[in-house]
Amino acid sequence: MNRLKLGTVQTMTVLRKIDTGYVLEKDGEQALLHVNETDKEHEEGQDIDVFLYMDKKGNITATTSFPKVQMDEYGWVEVVESIPRLGVFVDIGVTKDFLVSSDDLPLYTKVWPKPGDKLFVTLGVDKKGKLLAIPATEGILYREFETAKEDLLNKQVSGRVYHTSKEGSAIITEEYYRGFIHHTERKSEPRLGELVTGRVIEVKGDGTLNVSLRPFKKHGMIEDAETILQHLEENGGMIPFGDKSDPEDIRGTFQISKAAFKRALGKLMKEGKVEQRDGKSYLIK
Repeated sequence: MNRLKLGTVQTMTVLRKIDTGYVLEKDGEQALLHVNETDKEHEEGQDIDVFLYMDKKGNITATTSFPKVQMDEYGWVEVVESIPRLGVFVDIGVTKDFLVSSDDLPLYTKVWPKPGDKLFVTLGVDKKGKLLAIPATEGILYREFETAKEDLLNKQVSGRVYHTSKEGSAIITEEYYRGFIHHTERKSEPRLGELVTGRVIEVKGDGTLNVSLRPFKKHGMIEDAETILQHLEENGGMIPFGDKSDPEDIRGTFQISKAAFKRALGKLMKEGKVEQRDGKSYLIK
């Protein structure tokens, strides 16, 4: 049985030098330190600290490059590749990229992380003993959170999405505050690991934030009006929506609330660009 703990930094002894690198030993177990995995010369009998993982052939491999994360230690890592049905690979700071399994990602691939996004992960093993990168749970992140102060109200914050769902998106800001973006406060669902910037609309009693990705009402009304005009132009000058339409139907089409729709529609009617008839809206040409 292998007594070397993969995914950790271990002190091993140089057993001998070979053409491709060094054979290391600890407690009767061996690992290969390839010449590409170290920037120094090592002598037989020397003790060195190395990070251990398994290569594609199943061999225990060592590197003197220490990763950003290891077993039971968390850190931010960058996504480098996404493979449908398999998951995403992240760069932890060593030669090998590590998989975040699809089992630990959202059900819908459209909100999977893309290259450049970042995840807060640790290393763990699956049932076969293979090392994987595992995203932090809410309980783990809770230890990282700072308590937000009331003076953040209406201030701009940026943060990474660490959980996303139909109900909303949870973020950890650059200052390590916990923020929540309700689905009504976003036009589209952000990706896991995406960096988003929004406005604080509430500082809660527990020191967490409610954040909106939508602009202030005045600016949002202009943007929403342009969206409605675009829909009218793309649908022959008529859309089956008016100020009495079902809120869910409005949100499903325009990704805005009924109140925001009515404000934008009122603006267009005041400008003489749109009129309502029989519960529908028409473009005035």
